[in-house]
Amino acid sequence: MKSYSFLYRNGLSIVLLLFMFVCWGGQILTGWHTLNSELTENGKSVITFTRYLSSGHFIQATFENWESEFLQMMLYVLLTVSLRQKGSSESKSLEGKEAVDRYPMAHKNAPWPVRKGGFILIIYKNSLSIAFGILFFTSFILHFYGSLKEYNSEQLMKNKPITDWLSYSQNSRFWFESLQNWQSEFLAVASLVILSIWLRQKGSPESKPVDMPHHENP
Repeated sequence: MKSYSFLYRNGLSIVLLLFMFVCWGGQILTGWHTLNSELTENGKSVITFTRYLSSGHFIQATFENWESEFLQMMLYVLLTVSLRQKGSSESKSLEGKEAVDRYPMAHKNAPWPVRKGGFILIIYKNSLSIAFGILFFTSFILHFYGSLKEYNSEQLMKNKPITDWLSYSQNSRFWFESLQNWQSEFLAVASLVILSIWLRQKGSPESKPVDMPHHENP
């Protein structure tokens, strides 16, 4: 078997994570300056960079976005099990079974949960959606915590009473933060599913072959 370098074998994940950390670093720095500008305008003392990392402003902004990404991926993984889109590269064929539908068979090169079988295999068969579900609910809780913390900081800045978590769960502000991100994620996925029916990108596994008819699923 031909040997490939670590960077070649993992280039896609490395570049995507690099983009993520660069953008996240920019978000942190600009968020820190934004919050300090608001504090200055309200006659309050600015906070240090380290303190900003534990502020509601940072926690809310970070996990508000992560939450929507993991929700999108969890539902997309689950919906593509049974739903179809004629002609889309993101959908299974309208008829017949595919490789992903076959029952897992134990063999020497199979992942250990397949060889183990039983309850472990049941979990493993659904482990991708389970992992995204855990990441979504964790991000959702942290978003709620950060949003509540930021809301109460703003209330104190305005010399107004703070609120508890139960009352804040009924506050339209928190749900506005979530829903504005959720809808954009579903739009992005729907765009990929629909546009891949007619449009192509040569060399991308997210696209059908350039010469494949529009009505066919790859």
